[in-house]
Amino acid sequence: MIRKQVWLFLGLVLSSYIASCMITLFFDPAPLANILGFLALISYAVTLLPGMLRVVFPTLKKNSSLIWILKYRRHIGVAAFGFGLNHGALLILDLQLNLLDWRTYIHYFQGFSLLTIFTVLAITSNDWSVKRMKANWKKLHYLTYLSIFFLPWHMLDKMAGNWTRLTPIGMAITLVLIILFIRRKVGDTNFT
Repeated sequence: MIRKQVWLFLGLVLSSYIASCMITLFFDPAPLANILGFLALISYAVTLLPGMLRVVFPTLKKNSSLIWILKYRRHIGVAAFGFGLNHGALLILDLQLNLLDWRTYIHYFQGFSLLTIFTVLAITSNDWSVKRMKANWKKLHYLTYLSIFFLPWHMLDKMAGNWTRLTPIGMAITLVLIILFIRRKVGDTNFT
């Protein structure tokens, strides 16, 4: 039986898609693929912030919002994957990329790397994988920190000369994530 929280998150994700489509249709702040990429970035940032903020700012350890996010961050991470997958799929279709040409993978290295990392994390973001993999599950999910450094590279490379209203906000978010990651690394080498 599917838990109530799963239905809640599915509803929120579906609502986000519908809202993104409506915003794109009526306000056109950016192409739908970019909005979905931005939603992936926001969802991804939400999964990282509680752990990093609790180490960098120890007074936040008992913050109820951060505790709630920590409890459901696997769900949020899967949502980030869904948004990212749709972002990539729309761009592949829109740009008519040839996935059989190895140069496509060279040119879009960052995007495919991010999608690969998020796919692995999404597939293993379940209780069965946690129980089966034990300590290796946590080691595997350290891959999420690699994505922090691929994101700004991906955005700068692919949005060069084509910035939308969302691009500077996305860059600011990744900069904050990088700063918090570095502060966390200096403050705690135990990545919890």
